[in-house]
Amino acid sequence: MAPMGIRLSPLGMAVFCLLGLGVLYHLYSGFLAGRFAFFMLSEPAAGGPETPHGSAPGGAVDLRELLAVSVLAAVRGGEEVKRVREGNVLNAKAKGKTREGAEEQLTTGDLLSNRRMFYLLKGAFPAIQINSEERVDTADQETVSWDHSIPEDIKQKIQPKEVPAESVTVWIDPLDATQEYTEDLRQYVTTMVCVAVNGKPIIGVIHKPFSSYTAWAMVDGGSNVKARSSYNEKTPRIIVSRSHAGKVEQVARQTFGNKTVIIPAGGAGYKVLALLDVPEENQEKADVYIHVTYIKKWDICAGNAVLRALGGHMTTLTGEEISYTGSDGNEGGLIASINLNHKALIEKLPDLEKTSHK
Repeated sequence: MAPMGIRLSPLGMAVFCLLGLGVLYHLYSGFLAGRFAFFMLSEPAAGGPETPHGSAPGGAVDLRELLAVSVLAAVRGGEEVKRVREGNVLNAKAKGKTREGAEEQLTTGDLLSNRRMFYLLKGAFPAIQINSEERVDTADQETVSWDHSIPEDIKQKIQPKEVPAESVTVWIDPLDATQEYTEDLRQYVTTMVCVAVNGKPIIGVIHKPFSSYTAWAMVDGGSNVKARSSYNEKTPRIIVSRSHAGKVEQVARQTFGNKTVIIPAGGAGYKVLALLDVPEENQEKADVYIHVTYIKKWDICAGNAVLRALGGHMTTLTGEEISYTGSDGNEGGLIASINLNHKALIEKLPDLEKTSHK
């Protein structure tokens, strides 16, 4: 009941109620719009862009997924390498000289493999750092998608494991043994991917495009390859670069005996596979891999990771661990072995360290 002397107008009451309803509607509709916008940002529409698979909250990546896409990248790059070689459209040219004065070759196979591998990895894991032997031309960018599938052998052997994205560095070699590639020595050619976490090689993939063989391994995870167990101390087999055989042979035979077998070969990936139990007829077998000069990290990172995962070693000639951060080169040469006393090997080869700086 209204106070005495005040009469309420029905029209006024109606206008007041309508104004109140308008205010409530404005406030509530704003709230709903905000919730709807939040929902649309949180849940991607069908067919729209999604958060990259493998990227977890807080900028983490799953190493099992990164292994899967690394294997795929090596295989896809290998397809380009094989296609160019078989089509004989290498378009080889010199891209510079090594420290030893040898011409470094660059082919269409290097470039196409690099583009395929780089953009596949970058598309799947955009937050990680990728170092490649060849320069990535942004004007020639390619969209290469990953279907997020993980091969069954990786699922069975590797458990998911997340690490911060900023701790990861990926090293890719789109065509290892380019010189041999131009000479049509196909058995030496590989494509490689390595994942280093805080500078330590954790995942290694070595793919041979002309035989479709792929070796992969993850430290504290698993692998699809095994180490060789046989070793004849009377006739040790040492694998070295074709251009370095003369430098190593004399010292090696003085150290291990005159029956030491020196195996000249191309490609760092091929040489590491020689230390493993690889089921291929054209894969040579060796007990020790020695390199006596400067070498790039994308050449050796994948092999280092595979050896570490299997209990082997790859160090400089003085026994120092190789860090896969910072510069792209390793100054101290390398010696790699598996199922041997690695420290004793280093102590036997003191003179080779001097050669590595020449």
